[in-house]
Amino acid sequence: MCGIVGYLGKSEAVPVLFDLLRRLEYRGYDSAGIAILNGSIQTSKAKGRVDNLISITPEIMGCTGIGHTRWATHGEPSSENAHPHCNCEGSIAVVHNGIIENYIELKDKLIASGHKFRSETDSEVLPHLIEEYYDGDLESSVRNALSHVRGSYAIAVVSTDEPDQIVIARKDSPLVIGLGNNEHFVASDVAAILKHTKDVIFMGDGEIGVINGGGVKVTTLGGGSVEKNIETIDWDPESAEKSGYEHFMLKEIFEQPAVIRETLSGRISSDGIDLDAALPNVRRIVILACGTSYHAGLFGRYVIERFARIPVDVEIASEFRYIDPIIDCGDLVIAITQSGETADTLAAIREAGSRGSQKLGVVNMLGSSITRECPCIQTRAGPEIGVAATKSFTSQLAVLLLIAIRLGSERRMITTAEMNDLAAGLRQISGNIQRVLNDAARTRECAKLFAGANQFMFMGRGANYPCALEGALKLKEISYIPAEGFAAGELKHGPLALIYEGIPVVAIATKDAVYEKMLGNIKEVKARGATVIGIANESDTEIERYVDHVLRVPDADPWIAPILSSVVLQLFAYYVAYYRDCEIDKPRNLAKSVTVE
Repeated sequence: MCGIVGYLGKSEAVPVLFDLLRRLEYRGYDSAGIAILNGSIQTSKAKGRVDNLISITPEIMGCTGIGHTRWATHGEPSSENAHPHCNCEGSIAVVHNGIIENYIELKDKLIASGHKFRSETDSEVLPHLIEEYYDGDLESSVRNALSHVRGSYAIAVVSTDEPDQIVIARKDSPLVIGLGNNEHFVASDVAAILKHTKDVIFMGDGEIGVINGGGVKVTTLGGGSVEKNIETIDWDPESAEKSGYEHFMLKEIFEQPAVIRETLSGRISSDGIDLDAALPNVRRIVILACGTSYHAGLFGRYVIERFARIPVDVEIASEFRYIDPIIDCGDLVIAITQSGETADTLAAIREAGSRGSQKLGVVNMLGSSITRECPCIQTRAGPEIGVAATKSFTSQLAVLLLIAIRLGSERRMITTAEMNDLAAGLRQISGNIQRVLNDAARTRECAKLFAGANQFMFMGRGANYPCALEGALKLKEISYIPAEGFAAGELKHGPLALIYEGIPVVAIATKDAVYEKMLGNIKEVKARGATVIGIANESDTEIERYVDHVLRVPDADPWIAPILSSVVLQLFAYYVAYYRDCEIDKPRNLAKSVTVE
């Protein structure tokens, strides 16, 4: 949530900051602002999108500055609540991502000391607190101020008294430094700075950094020195561009053949499955995740239990810490997070570790916080800019299937023939996804017919059930149509009450062990007036007798088919939102990475 940026170098800071903010806008678009050092601190702030800020910003000269794009938590979206926030004298400016939990206590003390506040945000206590402790050394003042703060933060601070530096710090919120040619960049996400540099330093929790013309110095909040590694990001800068597509989401949907090929590359051989991390011998697995990653985790349960015969529980990470979970050293806890920075997921896996469990992460972004918590398997999806997850989801499904096959092989629960068949199916999956995309026009025409619907239902059975949940979530996120996903076998236990004449029901009916059961469920909703959109195999000649519209996927192993069905559901949601003229890449009230609880 929220994106913070910074620049220090020889170029004019304003256009650089605007470029970085535009690339981080998926983190928040309630308001935006910049602060530039040029003898004084000059700020420009605006409610709404970064383009609104650009349109009202006068010419401001200066080679050092910070910026922010906001996803509101404390205080409504407004120019007053937009960052950067300044102290009383306007000599210190701060941008902040996170939540200051004790801000009321701090604010009351600061007001009693004579400080005057201009916003409703928790973040504004930071420049006043830094001012309160300012002793001529901005770094030590930030260090002292943060010692009184409870909560999460990634901050960048500038001061007119020390105009040639930016002080940054982080706790539980991501922050990265980009190293250029005689210039430095600060951002919440790597994707923002890929155009400018691939060499980065990831700030760790409880660290404070000073950026100036001499380079970068990082210490702990307690003052201890820290040696940081410079990492080179191998993502292509073009992968963070639209490349001619109207929306990032559509581009990322169409990237999936290449993404899945990269996810599987080097991991399937005649000797078995080779992953980035060892898989311990455990009696139980607990999967932790939020949102789309939670749906991937549900799929993981089906395939791990099927092929490895290990019991699996799947928990919503935001609930996990508050249920007094039963976890011990005989368990493997797998945390799934695209960004590696999801606050609830990080807190949950730390809780699991404190109770003695073994830990594993499934993550897209190496160098992120979760990679410092546990061994990780990278999904290799590349930067995902659209708020609605697409390629990150299907790559998670592929990795979880690899984990299931590997565990099954090690435990001798899967035969060599079964493993070879699955491996062959996985090798074909990129081509099969491309065939789904080649038929996107059919999905588009079907979506156009239902763009005016007021409600949707999605249903599936077995491994297709998590995909039904994800299909409903995709539609809700970007088209704002209420949609419910459910296990089709549960129809008689409540969902049938929602069926009425004409309601669209999306039924995932690929050929598997419960295909005939699924046809029975389709008959149940059809008998009550539903209009059914079936997702079925290309070879299925029977399905058209039961449904009103058919979207096809290539024939595939039943445990691989959900990946193909998910691509169809993504396309369907995209085109419904497109015909409703929705803001697809930036859905209201949502941000890409949920880095605060």
